[in-house]
Formats: sequence, structure tokens, C-alpha cells
Amino acid sequence: MSDTEAVAQDDDVDGVATVDTEDTDAAFSAIGEQQFFVEFFEQFDALAEEMKLHLDDDGLSGIVVDPANVGMCRNSLDRDALEHYDASGGVIGLNISRMLDILGMGDKDDLVELTLDTETRKLHIEVGGLSYTLALINPDSIRREPEIPDDLDLPATVTLHGEDLNRGIKAADMVSDHVRLRTGTSDDGKIACYIEAEGDTDDVDLELTHEDLVDVDASPGDGNSLYSLDYFKDINKPIPKDAEVTVELGEEFPVKLHYGHSEMTEDGDLAGDCTVMIAPRIQSD
Repeated sequence: MSDTEAVAQDDDVDGVATVDTEDTDAAFSAIGEQQFFVEFFEQFDALAEEMKLHLDDDGLSGIVVDPANVGMCRNSLDRDALEHYDASGGVIGLNISRMLDILGMGDKDDLVELTLDTETRKLHIEVGGLSYTLALINPDSIRREPEIPDDLDLPATVTLHGEDLNRGIKAADMVSDHVRLRTGTSDDGKIACYIEAEGDTDDVDLELTHEDLVDVDASPGDGNSLYSLDYFKDINKPIPKDAEVTVELGEEFPVKLHYGHSEMTEDGDLAGDCTVMIAPRIQSD
């Protein structure tokens, strides 16, 4: 059994699209609630130590891949979720865990103020009465960003509640180092989603029936793949438990999970969205 490192490859491999570094002298300032910034950076932190933060006109964005090329994350924070946002484009490099440590000095409703000093190339951060100046990283020294493929044409799509996904991953972690996601038929003859794990002595099987799921577009057997539980635990932790998570599956294919960040308005508009992929474990004969 070996990891299929099909999610991403190094940037010197032919045929892999990469994102070019943009102008690094861009002006940038933003003010918003701490919770929105934390949710944005946490999913990146699950896979990488450093990232290129894109200062787009419509908000913040980034793509990271883990060193083993097994997991990948594309994430965005909408400018409309922030009380103030001014960016002229460009990209900066930063240490993700250091950024989260600083944000963690405040509470979720505290306002965070970010200001880029274009002369010193440092990011000034104010949160909860704390002022911090963060040294940035040259974006050219950070691994180039592969594109998350949008044309995998995975045959099974299941939308479930974040709390159900979390329950299945926690249960699987009690018995195994791997977790299987598959679609099948429940006792009522309708399509169901299964989160399973087989240990040396114990097994776990969580059945999410048609009534448990938000939506499902699949046939029995369309989705059936095994994944590293370490990766699944890491990417599952930042997913809000009240989120609706769309899971795309195939047979021994990467899994693609898509979810939105916390609501920013009473109308249900979301602060941003995230797509995560994990390569499967292929069982050899």
C-alpha cells in the first residue's frame, strides 16, 4: 500500500499549471473580525508552514500544498466580510502559524487591523490592544502554487453536515490510521454515504442515510476510496461544524471537499469559501 501523490506535483514537473508571482510592492490594508481571519488561515496551517497571500481586488486568497503532495487547499476571504479593505493587487509571503499565533491574542469579535508597510516590507497587525510587526517572506522563496484541478469529473457528489463529517473522522481515529469514504445503498433502497475504518481488532462504520444528507448525486459504488486519517484529521479540524460540506468522490481518486466560511450577514452570505483535496491510498494486490 502506498500513497498516491496525485493531488499536486513539484513545479518542475511538466504539465502542471502554476501561479506566477505578482507585483510584491502592492499597498494593502484591511480591518475585520478576528474570527474571519482565523478561519481563513487555519486551513492553510493544516498543510503548510508558509504561504503566498494574494491581495486580490475582491479579497484575500491563497493556495498551498503539503510537502508530500498529498493534500492541497485553495481558500478565499471575501472583501465584503471585512469592515475595510484596500488592496492594489500583488502577493506577500508569510509564516502561517506565526500569523495565527498573533491573531490568537484576540477574541473572535475583536477587530483586527492589517497594514502593509511597503518600505520595510513588514505587516503591521493590531488585535485586542496588541500591536505586532510581522516580518514577511520573499514570495519567490516559497514553493510555487499548483492549481487545484476542477476537471476531475468525480462521479459522486454528497453534501453533508460538518458535524457528521467530524463525528465520522473522530470514530475512525479510534480504530485505524486510514478512513474510507464510499457511497452505497441503505436498507430503504436510497443512496447513502459511509465513513468507515478497519482496525486490527475493531471496525467503525458511520452510515449517513438520504435523510441525514443535505444533498446527494451519486449511484452505489460511484465513490469508494481510502485516505490517510492523519491528513483527514488535519483538514477536518478547521471546518465549521455547522457548515455544509460538499464531498466529491470517485473510485481510488482524490477526494474534494468544499465548504463556506461563517455567515457574515443575516441573509446567510458567507465570508469566503474553501476547497481541499486529499490524494487516496491505493491498495496493492
